[in-house]
Amino acid sequence: MLKRFLPIFLLLLTGTTINSTCALADMQHDVNQAVAIIQRFRQIPERSIPPEVLRDARGLAIMTVFKAGFIFSGRGGTGVVLARTRRGWSGPSAIGTGGAGFGLQIGAQVTEFVFVLNTPEAVRAFSRGGNIQLGADVSVAAGPVGRTAEAGVTPLAAVYAYSLSQGLFGGISVEGTIIAARNDANAQYYHRYVTPEQILTGRVRVPAGARLLQRVLDRY
Repeated sequence: MLKRFLPIFLLLLTGTTINSTCALADMQHDVNQAVAIIQRFRQIPERSIPPEVLRDARGLAIMTVFKAGFIFSGRGGTGVVLARTRRGWSGPSAIGTGGAGFGLQIGAQVTEFVFVLNTPEAVRAFSRGGNIQLGADVSVAAGPVGRTAEAGVTPLAAVYAYSLSQGLFGGISVEGTIIAARNDANAQYYHRYVTPEQILTGRVRVPAGARLLQRVLDRY
């Protein structure tokens, strides 16, 4: 896992942009990883995403982010976002994040994120094809876990954030919250240029490689 993100981390420290950096990642790996992340959350009852939250979700953004540093820090990651349509879950649209920081930081960490998009506005923010700043473009809050969610309760934020961490990281850092569309990765995966809006509204046929992810999400 760490080896996969090492080139991304090095490029981030040299100032490479999010879009060009994240184009290095293979999107099918991100789709497969999204399946594994959803399954891992289900295996940890005290940290699991309540079924009620998933059933009410308008969309999901699922990412793996690698962070490492010694004095200087770098962070990079990739993933996919999907939306619930009238015909079921859409195909995946590629997303990524990256940034560099400075501070008292030693170590490395891989964190898996699931962002539950609770509102149509949150889905539209991811559909625009540009950058999204969580907390600015859409409100974000830590999501309820385990059995703490109740059906029919109005969400506290447009986006609920869930995470699982692997590895160790010491120190304090101001996390970047910008998520970017990976349009080059989408074009490669769908074999033609398509926009995130076309994908997330279900106007693009879902590739065979993403059908397992669809089946996993269809349980909710």
